Amino acid sequence: MSDGVRINKFLASCGLGSRRGCEEIVSHGRVTVNGKVVTDLATRILPDDAIKVDGKRVWSGEETTILLYKPKGHICTKEDTHDRTTIYDLLPGRFQRLNYVGRLDKESEGLLLLTSSGEVSQTLTHPKHKIEKEYEVVIDRPLEKDHAEKMVEGIHTAEGIATAERVEVLGQRRVSVVLKQGLKRQIRLMFGKFDYKVKKLVRVRIGELIAPTMKAGDWVELDEEGIELAMTNPPKPKKPKDAV
Repeated sequence: MSDGVRINKFLASCGLGSRRGCEEIVSHGRVTVNGKVVTDLATRILPDDAIKVDGKRVWSGEETTILLYKPKGHICTKEDTHDRTTIYDLLPGRFQRLNYVGRLDKESEGLLLLTSSGEVSQTLTHPKHKIEKEYEVVIDRPLEKDHAEKMVEGIHTAEGIATAERVEVLGQRRVSVVLKQGLKRQIRLMFGKFDYKVKKLVRVRIGELIAPTMKAGDWVELDEEGIELAMTNPPKPKKPKDAV
């Protein structure tokens, strides 16, 4: 809601007790909002407010899932000891608690989910669910057909056997790769096995979820329909001429 929620209701949603019990926490001066002690029970909490109880940050227990278009140059981590730019630098305060689901490396861009839901995270990352992720890859020279076939068959890499679900040539140096795995730097490792240099790597689909109008740095909070799309694979397509 644009006018926020009452402070006792917010604290109760954080698991700190009943609303009446949370009123006592406020009255005793144990709560700060954006660094200032608050004792007024009429205080309303807005989405970007930073709330601490006894000096520790608290978060609403409501489940949240967002879709972020990760730009190139940002890393997927909550804390970086080298002071590099992270995906959380792109997000407002209320999303800092969310966990990213399936990272993209620093040089890659595209769709990335962040969630507080264990169910969403489990469905998207556990191997048994095999949720598809589609990537558009620009390489330094045309892809040879036998190399594409080997990617589908499986390639031994330092991270394990890397296998693509589908590989389709989109243009002279543009390739679509669909994965159901999530090995570290998997696509770069697969192309690197055949001495291709990856010039650009973009994740364009998660499950059935696409967002063609999103730009680097954009984010959107997903409703139930959007979450369901991300956790559902599309029907298996007919095999195009240039796919393996």
